[in-house]
Amino acid sequence: MRSPRPRLIAGLLLAPLLSGCFSSAGNDSSSDSRDSGKERRLRVALAFPPGENYSPYGQDAFDLSRLGVTEGLTRLDANGSAVPGLAESWSSDKSGKNWVFTLRDAKFQDGTDVTAEAVASALAHAAGADPAPSAVSGVKLTAEAVGDNRVEVSTAEADPVLPLRLSNPSLAVFSSKAYGKDGKVNPVGTATGPFELTRITGATAASLDRFDDYWGGRAQASGVDAKFVSDGTARANALRTGDVDIAEAIPVAQVTALDKNTVHEVDTARNTSLYLDTRTGVFKDAGLRAAARKAVDASAVAEGVYEGYAEPAQGLYGPALSWAAGKRTEPTGRAKAADPKGRSITLATYNDRPELPEAAQVLQQQLKKAGFTVKLEVRAYARLESDLLAGKFDASVASRNMMLDTGDPVTVLAGDYTCEGSYNLSRLCDKSVDRLVAAAQAESDPVKRQDAAMKAEAAILGTDAVIPLVHLKVVTGVGTSVKGTLLDPYERDLVGTGTRL
Repeated sequence: MRSPRPRLIAGLLLAPLLSGCFSSAGNDSSSDSRDSGKERRLRVALAFPPGENYSPYGQDAFDLSRLGVTEGLTRLDANGSAVPGLAESWSSDKSGKNWVFTLRDAKFQDGTDVTAEAVASALAHAAGADPAPSAVSGVKLTAEAVGDNRVEVSTAEADPVLPLRLSNPSLAVFSSKAYGKDGKVNPVGTATGPFELTRITGATAASLDRFDDYWGGRAQASGVDAKFVSDGTARANALRTGDVDIAEAIPVAQVTALDKNTVHEVDTARNTSLYLDTRTGVFKDAGLRAAARKAVDASAVAEGVYEGYAEPAQGLYGPALSWAAGKRTEPTGRAKAADPKGRSITLATYNDRPELPEAAQVLQQQLKKAGFTVKLEVRAYARLESDLLAGKFDASVASRNMMLDTGDPVTVLAGDYTCEGSYNLSRLCDKSVDRLVAAAQAESDPVKRQDAAMKAEAAILGTDAVIPLVHLKVVTGVGTSVKGTLLDPYERDLVGTGTRL
């Protein structure tokens, strides 16, 4: 068994440096016997089947981003800073409410030009989506063209991290042809990335062709054939047998069975946590939430389930974000644990990340020992998400990257733990938490923003709405003939212009 080890990595609030960031996996000296010397298509196995018909306003947006289909005005670099995407540069006025983005010369995959009008329209559609993308949840965002190549993006309140916010894949830019009258967005042939989505086979597969007019240069692979394989063992087997070239989220139990040269680890800001429904059911009682917290032994999950590819959680922000450790304060105001008295609960999780059902089983036993009666329900994420958000379960085990939405540590707090949050698995609505999150959002100074984020973290943990379990590494399987795979701690990128066989 692999032994857990500390992974403290230098980082700043708006530039949290993570190890292995965007490193290029693969050995340039390797060769492949298939069509040697020809441009070949990449075969990729992704873990999460699209659950919203490739809507860019939910989790499907990250599949589109990882496959190189979509882009926004900005993107995150290896240090978590906002750098140019479709926008070459930007600036804000003194109020911090109005930002002007200057666009680069680029084309949509349908052959039309990327104009300020098109970008403003795309952002308006995203801001008006219901539910709103998590990156703009609670943010009153508007956009208008102020010239052929300049877009002004405004918010009701000063937003010091707007360039980071606009890097979120849910705020990708599409041509006018993408937007239907019913509010749905069709990403087929309407985005701006190096690969054009050309064919969708339900929720099982997709085909992408190289977009030759991509502003960033012609991709080296002629296309991508993507399969959505929720079973982690099947993804690992497909890599091992050569049926796919890249397989994301390899289960830790499968790592030792793979060629060590195909295994690539990345430190991430991802946590696995236990979420308790605070609005209805058993865990509406704070005392029973406290009983669940006392019952949980996170080290058993880290060692027994993740086998050293995770560390017991210290809070919401893990060791990959080293600034958090010195700023953490103990939660206050926690309720006294009550006697469960055999109360029956349903614990749900998804099997797209294969460690989660095993972690849920460990928690099931721990909670039973504490006096709860626990029913376990496991589904694919696409079949579970709507019920999770609707509060159909008493508790859930889920995995969340704390930097996924914007690269800003405060934004995910607003999306996950406030009354109006769009991804609030605990359905928490606490005035003190909302006030502290709002205060953190208002801070523009990086150090003060860190301090405010940690105060909000302490308040959230004090409610026992969420019980952090482990901080994770992600393992990507990459065939030895593949070069240029993007190993991204923010889990937004996987295939790029330089990814090839």
